[in-house]
Amino acid sequence: MDNVQILWTDDEIDLLKPHIIFLEHKGYQVDTASNGKDALDMVSNKAYDLIFLDENMPGLSGLETLEQIKSIAPSVPVVMITKSEEENIMDQAIGARINDYLIKPVNPKQILLTIKKNIDNERLYTEKTSMDYQAEFRKLGMRINDPMNHTEWMEIYRQIVDWELRIEESEDNTLDEILKMQKQEAGNSFGKFISRNYEKWLASEAEERPVMSHQLMKKRVFPLLNEGKKVVFLLIDNLRYDQWKVIEPLLSRHYRIKTDSMYYTILPTATQYARNAIFSGLMPSEIHKKYPDLWKNDHEEGGKNLHEEEMLKSLIQRFFGKDKSVHYEKAFDISYCTKIKDKLNNIMHHDLNAMVVNFVDMLSHARTDMKMIKDLTGNESAYRSLTKSWFQYSPLFDLVQALSEYDAEMILTSDHGSIMVQHPVKVIGDRNTTTNLRYKQGKNLDYNPKDVYEIRDPKKAYLPKSNISSTYIFTTGDDYFVYPNNYKHYMQMYKGTLQHGGISPEEMLVPFIHMSPK
Repeated sequence: MDNVQILWTDDEIDLLKPHIIFLEHKGYQVDTASNGKDALDMVSNKAYDLIFLDENMPGLSGLETLEQIKSIAPSVPVVMITKSEEENIMDQAIGARINDYLIKPVNPKQILLTIKKNIDNERLYTEKTSMDYQAEFRKLGMRINDPMNHTEWMEIYRQIVDWELRIEESEDNTLDEILKMQKQEAGNSFGKFISRNYEKWLASEAEERPVMSHQLMKKRVFPLLNEGKKVVFLLIDNLRYDQWKVIEPLLSRHYRIKTDSMYYTILPTATQYARNAIFSGLMPSEIHKKYPDLWKNDHEEGGKNLHEEEMLKSLIQRFFGKDKSVHYEKAFDISYCTKIKDKLNNIMHHDLNAMVVNFVDMLSHARTDMKMIKDLTGNESAYRSLTKSWFQYSPLFDLVQALSEYDAEMILTSDHGSIMVQHPVKVIGDRNTTTNLRYKQGKNLDYNPKDVYEIRDPKKAYLPKSNISSTYIFTTGDDYFVYPNNYKHYMQMYKGTLQHGGISPEEMLVPFIHMSPK
């Protein structure tokens, strides 16, 4: 509040002397003007933090003065004070970008509240966020280390994302490091949780199991089709829950959010495995068995996600016969969304329209391959911001807005997320070992078992084997695999990059959003 400069402009400024003295006693510096011309001269020669402006003044009116103030100092908040509550005056004032308005007569408490809302808001928000997080920090830490089920882990991750976004809006940088430590602790604990439970879920040995990739259509989408509703299933590859939360306000203008939830992706949290499982309704080894000509192992040449449409249509056929129609689109190039938009009238008669958009995945890979993108997204906050700005001005947002004009339920989801890796873990494998930094599949892998989650019998995890002695290993937390050869070079190259394939809340707890057009 130190040195906060306020300009109060009113043709009856002398009558407001008690209000001005009240504010000065509160520590604010208040200059006054009795007409619009003097106010503009003062704004031209001095930087103000807030301007009170009377709407009804002789000479330059309040609205005329406001327009010129905005051309001189566009970022200064302006509070309009008026005797009139006429709708057209308020519409003009709001259209001219006032920050608030008060109706005469005003009292000192109203004035003080307006100042706090427009000037002290960030400071008060930061202080409140800091106090709330410090109060919650210990409780959250205790929960992270307590035994939890799959539902409780989703709630913990939701809380962490919420705190991350709240702290991002505040100005207290000290909280960033504390939250990073708590996220890392949560990631390590989550890795242990998955290690204890993953194979039990797949073997039906657990009393409660989460919805996973291969069950997503059957348990979350098909019930809507059974109700006779048309469904748009929009899968944005590699979209994390925190990225969903920053684009949610854009979508909520056009859709009512019915369900804001998550599901657990299968392992590996990589497109080939997770997305094929979604569209086939099968685990990877089952796909390999049912579609031997379509499945390609990691070391084999060729695209790993070229047959999603065929798998999805087969899945629909198994569950609905010929009663439901399905249409599938994949946008490798984001501009292709415009082509989809242009033919909506021709495809929206289908019961299920499935659409896959790969841009966010391309963005995360570009962050590894292109120094400029890495510099632009130096931390998680910047990565979220870039995701939001891309989405807001992308053909995909245009497509989603156009879809809101049709009578169809919208499902927005992803196949997996990603994590910014920080800690290298050594592994040795032959030339057929997978290149992914978060999981490895191969024979005769050499690693420290304490550093990884290992699946020595892929059959138990419904994973295909490249050879008889195949083993899968996964990093947890924010670790990443590095070979001992030229270790320091690759450690530095990949540190801080976005990767997926392993075990972390960011990769495994995937947004599943059910929306209806407004």
